Amino acid sequence: MQYRAPVEAYTGTVREVTIGAGSKVLKIGGETALPFHFFDQGDIPNPPRLALEVWDMPPKDWARWVIEPFQDVISDPVKWAVRSAKHGADAVCLHLASADPAAADTAPEAAAQTVKDVAEAIPVPLVVYGPDDENKSAAVLARVAEVCRGENLLLGPAVKENYEAIAKAALDHGHCLIAQTSLDINLAKELNIKICKSFPPDRVVIDPVSSALGYGMEYSFSIMERIKQTGVIFKDNMTQMPTIANLAGECWKTKEAKEDKTQGILWEGMTAVSLLLAGANLAVLRHPETLRYVKKLFGLK
Repeated sequence: MQYRAPVEAYTGTVREVTIGAGSKVLKIGGETALPFHFFDQGDIPNPPRLALEVWDMPPKDWARWVIEPFQDVISDPVKWAVRSAKHGADAVCLHLASADPAAADTAPEAAAQTVKDVAEAIPVPLVVYGPDDENKSAAVLARVAEVCRGENLLLGPAVKENYEAIAKAALDHGHCLIAQTSLDINLAKELNIKICKSFPPDRVVIDPVSSALGYGMEYSFSIMERIKQTGVIFKDNMTQMPTIANLAGECWKTKEAKEDKTQGILWEGMTAVSLLLAGANLAVLRHPETLRYVKKLFGLK
C-alpha cells in the first residue's frame, strides 16, 4: 500500500502589508499556510525579508566587529543606510537613538529630517523605530510621519501608552504601523483591537518583542508561533498581521556575541533563523555577514 503524507489545509490568511513607495515597494505577509509549510495546501506569496539596523548616532557600546563593516560611515546615518542597502538588505531599520532624553535628546524636527534624508537616499523601504522613551517617541514619530509623507514608512513602536498619537499621525500621512507588546499574545490582540478601531489592519505589523538565543528566545519563539497559528489556523482577525523580529540589539548585547566575532554572527544568525521558522515576516539584523548567512540558508535573493 502506497504511503501518502497527510496534507493540511488552512482557512486563515495573514494580511499582506506593503511598505515603501514607488520602486521601493516591499510586501510582507499574505500567507495562507504556516511558515515554510510548502508541503501543505496554501500559499506563501512573500518570502521572509531581512533588514539591517542603522542608528542616527554613533553607538558607544557595540562590539568592534559589528562596527567594522561601517567604520567609515558610522557617524553618518545616510551613508550608513546606503551601505546597508548595498550589502543586500531588503529594508533599512533606522533607530532614532539620539532622540532619547537619556542620549542627545534630539528634537523631533531634527530627527524627522534625518529620516527624510535616509529615506530619499536608499533604494529600499525604511523601517523607523523611535527612542525608548514613550512620550518622546510619540512626538518624534508624529513629526516623522508628517515630514516623510508619501514614503509609506513602517513606524513604531506603538505601545499601549502612546499608540493613539502615533497611529493618528501614521493614518493622516499614509504610513504603516508597528504594534508592540511584551511577549503576550493576549496583550498583542488587545492592542491591535484598540489600534484597528481607527487604523486599517492591513497596515499593521506585530512586534511581539524578540529575545536572543540563550536569553529567553524559546519564549519569543512560542509567542510568535502562537500568533501565526492563531491567525492562520483559527482565523483570529487580530492576529492576522505580519510579524517583525527586531532581534539585533538583543543578540549583540549578550556576552557571547561580544566575546568573539564568529560566535556573535552565529548567535545573531541562529536567533534569526529560529524566529523566521516561528513565523517572523521581517527580521532586523545588525551584521552584514549574518544577513548573507541567513539569506544563503533560506535561499533568499
